[in-house]
Amino acid sequence: MHASARIGDGSSIWHLAQVREGAELGANCVVGRGAYVGIGVQVGDNCKIQNYALVYEPARLADGVFIGPAVVLTNDTYPRAVTPEGTLKAADDWQPVGVTVERGASIGARAVCVAPVTIGEWATVAAGAVVTKDVPAFALVAGVPARRIGWVGRSGEPLRPDGEDSWICPTTNERFRENGGTLLPLED
Repeated sequence: MHASARIGDGSSIWHLAQVREGAELGANCVVGRGAYVGIGVQVGDNCKIQNYALVYEPARLADGVFIGPAVVLTNDTYPRAVTPEGTLKAADDWQPVGVTVERGASIGARAVCVAPVTIGEWATVAAGAVVTKDVPAFALVAGVPARRIGWVGRSGEPLRPDGEDSWICPTTNERFRENGGTLLPLED
């Protein structure tokens, strides 16, 4: 862990993990063995970054985010090791772009999120998926490239149909309405 990284109360960083300069982890976070958290990455409270995950700057993780084992959040739209002239690229030769993961979202093992993308709140990215486009809140996406295959609730359980354009969580009984490719929780 770099001395300028800020680590919230109750957070733990396992051996062989790297938390780079300027990174900020909230309270009660877990960074697993061999994980990498890049320069200036922002991580909210109660997040889990599992073993060997790579969270490259300038990623932003909101509260309650789960990053599964060996997940990669990229940061270069047009990656090259060298310039067109053949010289090794330096930090000033490219502009990093980040992945944003909103509150409560989960990204399954070995998934890759190709920046710049946003994973909406409470969404789930299936293991092994390759995300190249923004993921709506509560969406369940899978495949290469990732496509929405369903909806999930805050518990992570797939939602069940409950009438026309209506959905219900089998765990919490929370109800949702689908409208134009987005899902909105209904008020009680």
